[in-house]
Amino acid sequence: MNSKIPTDYIEFLYWVKDRTETYWSKTPTTDNSFECEEWLRGAKWIGLDESEIDSIEKEFDINFTFHHRAFLKILHAIDKVEVVEYTESFDEDAEILKKEVPYFYNWKTDKEEIIRRLKWSYETIFEDVMGANKVWLESWGKIRPKSNTEKEKIFSEWFAKTPTLIPMCSHRFVVSNDLEADSPILSVYGSDIIVYGWSMRDYLLNEIGTDLDIFKLVYDKDDDEWYSEVKPEYKTDMQNANAYYAENKVIPYFEEMILYWSSGWGSYGKEYPYKTEGGIQPITKTFIPEDENEEETQKRFNSF
Repeated sequence: MNSKIPTDYIEFLYWVKDRTETYWSKTPTTDNSFECEEWLRGAKWIGLDESEIDSIEKEFDINFTFHHRAFLKILHAIDKVEVVEYTESFDEDAEILKKEVPYFYNWKTDKEEIIRRLKWSYETIFEDVMGANKVWLESWGKIRPKSNTEKEKIFSEWFAKTPTLIPMCSHRFVVSNDLEADSPILSVYGSDIIVYGWSMRDYLLNEIGTDLDIFKLVYDKDDDEWYSEVKPEYKTDMQNANAYYAENKVIPYFEEMILYWSSGWGSYGKEYPYKTEGGIQPITKTFIPEDENEEETQKRFNSF
């Protein structure tokens, strides 16, 4: 199998297909080998043809970028889904429920979830604007309006100008403002937004790196633990995949929201704005309206 990651995008997608399907089909040879999750064993990609992609664009009133279309043709989704068990409360006798979680969205069968995700960005960011996090961008004004109606008006006018975000999986979205460009992929969890890949190639390396079999397990004697690290032949590619391209990549309107919380600074190669002791850094606001208490800047978790 070719160990070099192709630079040509189409070749890269076929490389992803080959690497993942091979990884999902093999059995580990030693106790310290990576193996795929049981539900992924034997999985195969299900690509779409041009007419299917055209029909999906019409049905959802969207436009896929060139790179996203190529992804849908060669990869798209796999023929297996993960079944996850969960409860709706922490009560000991809470009913155990099950739901299917796709690897990547299947545009032919996951329509209900895709429609929910197409609304996700507006609804969850707006919830952060109106809720406990009191999100307010500097471009919206130095002072938050007291009227909720005015807040919603300002937010809605701003959001109407943002690029369409097209779902990939979970809360990952392709920015589709320039159909010919290799657009970034964002992780959008309310107003907490980061760049998960500045290109589709980089995104896939970050998102499914384990299933691409580009990691190895290394034993640390001091910690008496096994840790994963990128195999030597892929280190340069992964370093490039995690690089930032703020010089020549622009994300209209969302860029300000990405940089609003300190968690987004790394997407642009910026250092954490506040120095604190310890490994865990709080997520804090980088703009505070004049009418807001400067001590209330730490982000509150929202389960949405």
